[in-house]
Amino acid sequence: MFSSARSLSALVILCLGLLPASLLAQNTDGTNSTIIYAADYFTEYTPITAQDMLSRIPGQSTNEPRGGGGGIPGGGNPSSGGRGLGGGNSGGSEILINGKRTAGKNNQTSGLLDRIPAAQVKEIQIIRGTSGDLDVRGSGQVVNIILFEELSSSSISYELNVRHSQDGEINPGGSVSLSGQSGNLNYLFNASSTPRYNNSISRENSILGDFSINDRVIEERTRDQTNNELSMNLGYDISSNSSIRFNALYAQNDSPTDVDRYTTDLRVQANVLNIEREDIPSDRDNWEIGGDYEFTRTNGNRFKLLAIANQNNRAAIRERFTLLSNGTEEKNLFLDTDSVTEERIVRGSYTMDIFEGQDIEFGMERAQTTLDSSLALGLLVDGGITSAVVGGLTPQSVSNANSKVEEIRYEPFIIHNWIINPKMSLESTLLYETSEITQSGDVSNKRDFDFVKPKIDFRYDLTPTLQIRGGIEKIVNQLSFSDFVAANDEEDNDASTQAGNAQLRQQWQWRYTFNTEYRLPNDVGVLSAELYYAQHEDVIDRLDVSTSEDSLQSANGNIGDGTELGMNLSASIRMGMINLPNLLVTTSLNLQDSEVTDPFLGIERRFQLFQRGRFTLTFRHDIPKWRSNWGMQYFDRVDGGMFRYDIDDIEFAVGEPRVNLFVEHVDSRGLTYRFDIGALTDGSQCRRRSRFVGRISANILEEIESRCTTSGREFSFKVNGTF
Repeated sequence: MFSSARSLSALVILCLGLLPASLLAQNTDGTNSTIIYAADYFTEYTPITAQDMLSRIPGQSTNEPRGGGGGIPGGGNPSSGGRGLGGGNSGGSEILINGKRTAGKNNQTSGLLDRIPAAQVKEIQIIRGTSGDLDVRGSGQVVNIILFEELSSSSISYELNVRHSQDGEINPGGSVSLSGQSGNLNYLFNASSTPRYNNSISRENSILGDFSINDRVIEERTRDQTNNELSMNLGYDISSNSSIRFNALYAQNDSPTDVDRYTTDLRVQANVLNIEREDIPSDRDNWEIGGDYEFTRTNGNRFKLLAIANQNNRAAIRERFTLLSNGTEEKNLFLDTDSVTEERIVRGSYTMDIFEGQDIEFGMERAQTTLDSSLALGLLVDGGITSAVVGGLTPQSVSNANSKVEEIRYEPFIIHNWIINPKMSLESTLLYETSEITQSGDVSNKRDFDFVKPKIDFRYDLTPTLQIRGGIEKIVNQLSFSDFVAANDEEDNDASTQAGNAQLRQQWQWRYTFNTEYRLPNDVGVLSAELYYAQHEDVIDRLDVSTSEDSLQSANGNIGDGTELGMNLSASIRMGMINLPNLLVTTSLNLQDSEVTDPFLGIERRFQLFQRGRFTLTFRHDIPKWRSNWGMQYFDRVDGGMFRYDIDDIEFAVGEPRVNLFVEHVDSRGLTYRFDIGALTDGSQCRRRSRFVGRISANILEEIESRCTTSGREFSFKVNGTF
């Protein structure tokens, strides 16, 4: 839960940063908005990887836990990621290697940092300005990792790890990377096996509409997942003015899940216990291939061609069994889902100088995204005709269960970059997007869309350490193609499937941002603040798609227009003012709000499951004489506003904070030992679901469910090194 004390801690650190300059040593170059950290800056920290180096820079410390949990490297649905290859990350940092970005969406440059040995890093550049020479545009900030240009070198880095979960399960993992350079060729090969085992326990109590007790549910869910991944990144300098890069990835992320559910009926005097279990084998693999070619003419003009292709395959069978009084089991649910998502993107551009301090980039991007999805549902029906196709149960008709969705998109663009003077720059972008979305199978549909997407990014360095930034942008969100088709409902045990919506349109917005960043003298730290406001059109949320009053259904659809506003405050400070210059404290506070008209009740409310804010506090304390460091990560959100409105229920979500702790030591041989403890606090995530008889607009309360889920403490131990 969020409290005023946590807000105060953020303000205290901000105030520390505002100490008079006379109390802080000066160390700025005073020439431009690029901050350079040479390799010897990190020597006392004995870093092993490029990520170790980056985490020591104020304002660049990662706020995500490294001791387990989190997302799936190399995974993700291409249709739910960023739209295309052209844009930068306007809300954060982009990472480049030798000024180049990896042509990939799953195999990204940021994932390379844990694989690049620190010995190969010459310097790290924090680029706060804009330039036509950059491989990305419109980013809040660019981190450029410059490697040494040696004629021949190679190194092998490795990591061994073991993770212990709350149910006592121990899972090993590891990775090995080969990186180096041979003449004009640089390379990086990586193989990894990462345990993602998770055990969570949920406890739910429910009462009926008259507030009498109903039942109690205890559910244990165990996902035994290991992510196996192979990746490679190659770069070759064909000549002094042309180069080519190639990257590839293959990942297998099978995640079989077991569920044990115990439901106690409290409505009768002799409580009745119902025991269920679910067996959910899940197969998943994905691959990606990407590459780019660059040619620079003698006059400095540049041609660039990028291309990627990826595929994500998912297949899962969900079977539910009830334990009978005679000790046997009876199957009552069979749900088979299968999907293949593919993406193909080609982008060509030409950059040229037009006047002194001005350049222009123009080109075109073409993208093809497809989803091929199928679903088969079987239920236990007395007297029903059974089929082996649905696990020996009775087949059920599901609308829009078998469909193929395809989008073909063309996007010509022009980008103008103007360095007005050494302190001011202006980047203007104009993109025209035209696309066609077709759906075939159980539903046939075809629609065309057109968007003009302008963007302006203005930056002004008032001083070498103080920068203000403002932007206006029209953003068209990427559709999640899984919303077009029927899918498994993983959130509600009383519902087997969710309906799809073949009429879904892209949600888009006009977004206005204002940022300011102050870098304290002598590399003491960074303070930043951002204000933003957005006008959303065609907001995607739950919508009534019922075909009859006897069978209420909802699906994700466009519910109208909405607004969003908020602010982000952050501070990353070295605690030299208390005689601890190697203690880096980073804190951030986000406060936000939104408004849209609910289609079920007609009331004004926030967006679906919209967080009111988030607070993060992390620190890393390096002790060079012991070749050790330790730290903590604290994550919390502002509770009280996360609602999800559906056709027949309303959900309200809150969560307890999560605290992680780590200790790291580097021995004299260069081996790093790291011990992580995750979820030191309870960390429960709780949900209250109010179910109604018929639509929620009738306001006839049927049941209130109160559910809390915890995954317990997680322990992990890692050893990594380089030779």
